[in-house]
Amino acid sequence: MSDLFGGAASYYARYRAPHGDEAIAYLARVAGSGACVLDLGCGPGTVAIPLAARVREVIAVDPDPAMLAAGEQLAEGAGNVRWLRGDSTTLAALPSFDHVVMGRSFHWMDRRAVLAELDVLLPPGGTVMLVGPSRDHPDEPWEPVVRAVRERFGLGEMTARDSFQATGEHHDDVLKRSPFCRLEEAQFAWTLPRDVDAVVGLQLSYSYSSPARLGDRVTRFAAAVREALLEARPSGVWEQRVVTSVLVARRY
Repeated sequence: MSDLFGGAASYYARYRAPHGDEAIAYLARVAGSGACVLDLGCGPGTVAIPLAARVREVIAVDPDPAMLAAGEQLAEGAGNVRWLRGDSTTLAALPSFDHVVMGRSFHWMDRRAVLAELDVLLPPGGTVMLVGPSRDHPDEPWEPVVRAVRERFGLGEMTARDSFQATGEHHDDVLKRSPFCRLEEAQFAWTLPRDVDAVVGLQLSYSYSSPARLGDRVTRFAAAVREALLEARPSGVWEQRVVTSVLVARRY
């Protein structure tokens, strides 16, 4: 994923919506305070950092060195997070872990292969936990405005080969056909205010409009997004309804 999110780490760390305290607390209750949790595709530690305060240890793994560096900086030296470069194809080389959590990373993976390998690596009672937008999460209120700008710049959304967009199979559909087929879900919702800077920065955190994808058009794209947002809403203030889903998958 490092090539997908080239140059996006600082924007990701600053502007992506957090999952919220309630969702992190739920993950921690499932794992238990004495657990070692693998955060696979950790990005800049959106899950790993707050979760580390509630469990014994988090192994934070990502293929992008810039994401790992951003996470280490945000963690401010938290001693129970290990930041390791790797991805879903290097699971067997990682230190042992009790549970695995994945945020907005699972759809980039070969989901069936990853679950089959986790069945080998996770101990009895180990869980697969997915945290991210709910299955029917509301569109961001500025999306129609920003989409028009993306289209002007020729930016189509990036789709992983095994993702829901490509296959029509949601994560829960895939899990139900895996060893981790006993599912439970909790949802947590809140409202997050966003100003124009935040909405612009958020666009630069996405794979389909990352600085690497835009190249020398970053400044022009950011300016065009800002102009369109202010034209649509002169106050520059937006409210995003965030609905976080925590999907816990266990073996029978």
